[in-house]
Amino acid sequence: MPTPYPFSAVVGQDDLRLALLLNAVSPAVGGVLVRGEKGTAKSTAVRALSALMPGVDVVSGCRFSCDPASPDPQCPDGPHDDAPGGQRDARMVELPVGASEDRLVGALDIERALSEGVKAFEPGLLADAHRGILYVDEVNLLHDHLVDLLLDAAAMGASYVEREGVSVRHAARFLLVGTMNPEEGELRPQLLDRFGLTVEVAASREPEQRVEVVKRRLAYDDDPEGFVGRWAEDEAEVRARIVAARELLPHVRLGDRALTQIAATCAAFEVDGMRADIVMARTATALAAWAGREDVLAEDVRQAALLALPHRRRRNPFDAPGLDEDKLDETLDEFGPENEEEEPEGPEGDDDPDGPGGGPDGGGPGGGVPPQQDGPHDAPQESGDSQDTRDPQDAPAGDDREDSPEEPAAAPASGGGAAEQKPVAAGEPFRTKMLSVPGLGEGAAGRRSRARTEHGRTTGATRPRGALTKLHLAATVQAAAPHQRARGRSGRGLVVRRDDLRQATREGREGNLVLFVVDASGSMAARQRMTAVKGAVLSLLLDAYQRRDKVGLVTFRKSTAEVALPPTSSVDAAASRLESLPTGGRTPLAAGLLKAHEVLRVERLRDPARRPLMVVVTDGRATGGPEPVQLAGRAAGLHAAEGTASVVVDCETGMVRLGLATELAGRLGGTAVTLDELRADSIAGLVKDVTGTQNTIRRAA
Repeated sequence: MPTPYPFSAVVGQDDLRLALLLNAVSPAVGGVLVRGEKGTAKSTAVRALSALMPGVDVVSGCRFSCDPASPDPQCPDGPHDDAPGGQRDARMVELPVGASEDRLVGALDIERALSEGVKAFEPGLLADAHRGILYVDEVNLLHDHLVDLLLDAAAMGASYVEREGVSVRHAARFLLVGTMNPEEGELRPQLLDRFGLTVEVAASREPEQRVEVVKRRLAYDDDPEGFVGRWAEDEAEVRARIVAARELLPHVRLGDRALTQIAATCAAFEVDGMRADIVMARTATALAAWAGREDVLAEDVRQAALLALPHRRRRNPFDAPGLDEDKLDETLDEFGPENEEEEPEGPEGDDDPDGPGGGPDGGGPGGGVPPQQDGPHDAPQESGDSQDTRDPQDAPAGDDREDSPEEPAAAPASGGGAAEQKPVAAGEPFRTKMLSVPGLGEGAAGRRSRARTEHGRTTGATRPRGALTKLHLAATVQAAAPHQRARGRSGRGLVVRRDDLRQATREGREGNLVLFVVDASGSMAARQRMTAVKGAVLSLLLDAYQRRDKVGLVTFRKSTAEVALPPTSSVDAAASRLESLPTGGRTPLAAGLLKAHEVLRVERLRDPARRPLMVVVTDGRATGGPEPVQLAGRAAGLHAAEGTASVVVDCETGMVRLGLATELAGRLGGTAVTLDELRADSIAGLVKDVTGTQNTIRRAA
């Protein structure tokens, strides 16, 4: 086993190290989610934490790490009334994103259960992580069925395995730590809320600090044991401080004033539920214990808010995580002490200048809290400021037969006669109707189209090709029953052999690749129309996020088409590209369809099991170059020939409509739907499957 990198040797990343240490002091804080770009020591710091955790008292021989002081009465290895106790090192168990359900929760020996009637249970990773750390690298890529199991275990503190009438239950209380790169997609809100704290990490932009990182890493790679030895004294100091903070923790006083500040802060930021209040209270208490104090100060409440609230204040998946620190300080000031004499002093009697709104300095003898880094809180404000500089003037729609820009005041683009419009804001998102790919797929688990999956309703049975994962009990008994006399059955159990076992085939839902092909030409450039179009695409992106799809974005304008966003799991990235999408110029519809065809061709090679759904957002016009309409028709025919499921969102407005988008849908072999019909609450139409041959919409009264 490789020697872990020392926790004390991690350069910078103060928030990350503090959040991990607070969980080591008080596991009740609820774990930590580490968000950040690749190569920022996320995994290194998490793996290093386990070496600092105090040992765990366990019942000797118990596979489920029962505490000798209070053993689990329902432990599968119990009862432990007179069992001897021992101690082992704290564990950090890693959950791979591609793990199976049996590997996570454990597996029952189905053959022995049927033939002998015994519960032969092999514990999984949840049992190994009990009273330790469960670490999930790239937690945002974890499959939904594993997320569901984690949520159940985290909520109940126990893991249940139920199969064909055989039930096993064991305790599963663990410190959940996850790392993720937001560029690869976001977490489900339910799992996000289960993490007590969250931190944003980024590589330092200071040359001196980057040099130190490289020096330490090279030294560790050259001589891991020697490098660890040089940091042994620092590691021992941190370990001793954790033990001291754990002993002090029960004696820390959380006064009514601090509780009022916590409640006021959570209310001010409109976080959902009460978990945020509880996590903030536990975090503030752990901060005081870590600093060696028996009283929770305003600085502890402030630091707890910065760690516990950013991921809970997001109102939708496209909101950037973060906290308005000015608003936080105002809230703490409003509900803080009326005079400074009420503020308790630190254990050393030092003069702490930090008031209710002051931040921890980490440099005084009574603080001990690493300072906040300045970087992560600045970026969202910059992006928000850029939205306020948009031109508020709205131009009339004008004559849709022209592809020239519809705002004469816009500055002309260099080298061309067409003016380029400034990006406009998207309209308010809405709940869209269900768009799905026809047929039965076999792609990654999701929530859009029908597919053969490991989870869902049982539709039949088949012989297992590999290891048996989902037993079809009735089919197995039916296969074994005719052979019982020949096999000499004499007892109560069935004589079951490998050839008798049947795997259940199940039907659920899969995630798809939703490729948006957006017309950004001059005919779409009217501000009111483009605002509505962006609002519709944003709504479809939100739907794709909820259904666990991959998304991509192709835009076409002037004379070319471009891939604004290659297929990715990050819906946030697609929303960001959509926000800055410029408009203007002619309508090279054929170029947009051909570019989409190339993107889908490459993706079929990369991920052949994931079926695509192409969403073309246009008014159906095609201009520019020789025979643009004929070229667009031939490009659409390529998609139709390959059976690509498609839907055309018709953006044509006005009393007189040419119906060009409907004609395009017919050539694609897909369906056309207007912006109004796209809304889930619209009675104009009901969109079900996007078939390869149907180009009409089912009407519902």
